[in-house]
Amino acid sequence: MSMANIDDSDVYAKKLALVQTARRCFEQKLQTNAGGNLSVKLAGGAAIVIKPSGVGFNECNADNLLVYDLKRNRLGGHGRPSKDLDFHCALYCERPDIGAIVHVHSPWATGFASSGQEVPCLTVQSIEKIGRIPLIPLSANGGPQGPAEIAPAMADRAINAAVLANHGTISVGRTLMQAQYVAELIEETAHIAFVRDALKLLDGRPE
Repeated sequence: MSMANIDDSDVYAKKLALVQTARRCFEQKLQTNAGGNLSVKLAGGAAIVIKPSGVGFNECNADNLLVYDLKRNRLGGHGRPSKDLDFHCALYCERPDIGAIVHVHSPWATGFASSGQEVPCLTVQSIEKIGRIPLIPLSANGGPQGPAEIAPAMADRAINAAVLANHGTISVGRTLMQAQYVAELIEETAHIAFVRDALKLLDGRPE
């Protein structure tokens, strides 16, 4: 596959959508440095636009984003690919229904992930929109999760959110905005769960 087989107007539109989503993540403090990653499938589903390594969410622009096919061949852009490219491509191959991925290190949800706990879905909205947010453990060698850990854990189409132990969160959707809404709901749900648990502790405190 080459860029000659890709609609330039679709590439540009998807780049603008990714930039908008990245800025929203940054403004909502879901990701405040150069970590995390975002990607979105191009029309036809054989290639994606993805944020490069070392570029902060607030610094994303149409000129510094990368285009790769799902076999991880570079089709466009000049930056260094993120190590997350592998699991993004694996998820798109595993789940053709996924059109976009938002991976962030949002603090409340990552707090749960770092303590080895799933984020519990407590509210009517989180139960309806997410249902369950599974915890994906570290790789067998104790390193960050990769395709071998993430793709099987999210193979079920009912799963649109997960937390990565000691790492962050993944949310998926048909569009970037849909995946972004899930990312926001994961963080909101983690915050609510923490407040609930803190209040339970206070209620049990001796007078």
